[in-house]
Amino acid sequence: MAHPFTFRPRLLDALAGYDRARFLGDLSAGLTVAVVALPLAMAFAIASGLKPEAGLFTAIIAGFLISLLGGSRVQIGGPAGAFIVIVYGIVQQYGVANLIIATALSGVLLFVMGLLRLGTLVRFIPMAVVIGFTNGIAVLIGLSQVKDFLGLSIAKMPGDFFGILGALWAHLDTFNPWTFGLALASLALIVAWQHALSALGARVPGLAWLARVPGSIVALVLATAAVALLKLPVETIGSRFGGIPAALPAFALPDFSWESARFMLMPAVTLALLGAIESLLCARVADGMIGDRHDPNQELMAQGAANFVVPFFGGMPATGTIARTVVNVKSGATSPVAGIVHAGVLLLVILAAAPLAASIPLATLAAILMFVAWNMGEWREFAHLRQLTVPYRITLLSVFFLTVVFDLTVAVQFGIFAACVNFIWRISSLSHAERLTAASHPPLAGLEEAVQVWRLYGAIFFGATKMAEALEDQLPRRVLVLDFKNVIYMDTTGADSLRNLVDACRERGVRLIAAGFMAQPLEMARRTGLLAQVQADLQPDVTSAIAAAIAALPEAGAPPPRPA
Repeated sequence: MAHPFTFRPRLLDALAGYDRARFLGDLSAGLTVAVVALPLAMAFAIASGLKPEAGLFTAIIAGFLISLLGGSRVQIGGPAGAFIVIVYGIVQQYGVANLIIATALSGVLLFVMGLLRLGTLVRFIPMAVVIGFTNGIAVLIGLSQVKDFLGLSIAKMPGDFFGILGALWAHLDTFNPWTFGLALASLALIVAWQHALSALGARVPGLAWLARVPGSIVALVLATAAVALLKLPVETIGSRFGGIPAALPAFALPDFSWESARFMLMPAVTLALLGAIESLLCARVADGMIGDRHDPNQELMAQGAANFVVPFFGGMPATGTIARTVVNVKSGATSPVAGIVHAGVLLLVILAAAPLAASIPLATLAAILMFVAWNMGEWREFAHLRQLTVPYRITLLSVFFLTVVFDLTVAVQFGIFAACVNFIWRISSLSHAERLTAASHPPLAGLEEAVQVWRLYGAIFFGATKMAEALEDQLPRRVLVLDFKNVIYMDTTGADSLRNLVDACRERGVRLIAAGFMAQPLEMARRTGLLAQVQADLQPDVTSAIAAAIAALPEAGAPPPRPA
């Protein structure tokens, strides 16, 4: 059994037997992932209301720490599209300084979650909730990029759904055809590159390497060259942000106050939960691709360390990223060394090629994010809703609607609440009592008015107390036998309902015999005092219980029990 406070990065195990061939595979994968991460990191930061270097710093620092300390062999960490909506809202409402506090607090929460071994609990979040908020975030990401896709002149974009729609409609007259044409051409190139090059590489082996070059970087290079050479009248990183610095930022602390920390607690919880869900879902995808199993608790601790450190160096929230992780695996990665290489390559790019970023058009970054948003959504789930249950449909659509129109935090809270209510209802409907008759147990022939035998099924918990109440409403004249053989779980509320049934039997002069307790219900009966109440009439199985019930009848020579 693992120690509850184990801290062992997967890198230590992955380096066992590490050789030159594996290093070359990790080096190649790290270079490829860095190429993919470069435009995404800047695009995610800009869409979140931050400067482009915030995304690059996050990809470098958080990517390095998550690979160094994480619980997966191939997961790549960095800024993610899922955070765009939340980060933008925090920046608009509280400012960048408070985003630093919220991100650091989320890092502490993530580390504590891993320390307390809560990683496996994140997997219990229903898929309806995950798909609902993922699709909702994808819609919001796409909507947030319409401004730069069309080249609209909007000084400050609102953070809410209706505010975004209103701002876009009010500024349609500022439409820039050059920007729209460049964005449309970039998006078409990205889509065509992905589909055409994959098919061409399969038919022409000599061109297979082209399929490994991401279409986003091809579009970025060509669009940047076109803007620089043709002097196109479109907005660029240089015109909006003045370029990106050619060095990593120094460590800096924000103005901290407990008042700010109090307001940042809920945003921090949202960031932590979303980061945990995203990173562990990503790690599970990676496990399926490489036939491995990650350590979810170690992964959470690594995510926590990264999110605690990176905001003090100008970064933004980070998590495991599915797109970059998949590229990493397909590029031949075998260990976390690939993720470390990817962070190192991005650092070299900043140090050596930062001035070139000034000519990157925002329209192309918007096209890249449009493509990311489309691939991020599980759109086929909407088409398959008819095949699923009504509660699943209601949960998924409600979370999707609340995410888009209101707030991600509200959506996830509602989704988990709805899923819990649905689960309780379903489990309670599976819990029932079945009466045994003389047809299956011949000794009961002619005695069924005096003796009732009930076999209980499912879980006796707070959602199934009606079962004990129904038995109390139809007590027999002499003896009630309860068979617990098929009871898999009992909680304190369920035990209390049975204790009330025992008391009702005593008041009416009915003897209660219990039989067939399994391990967990027996332990709960002992702890709640139920076992002490039925100890004198406890039988190992229903056959013995029926024999004891018949022997207790007055006709068998035993006096009826006196009321307590």
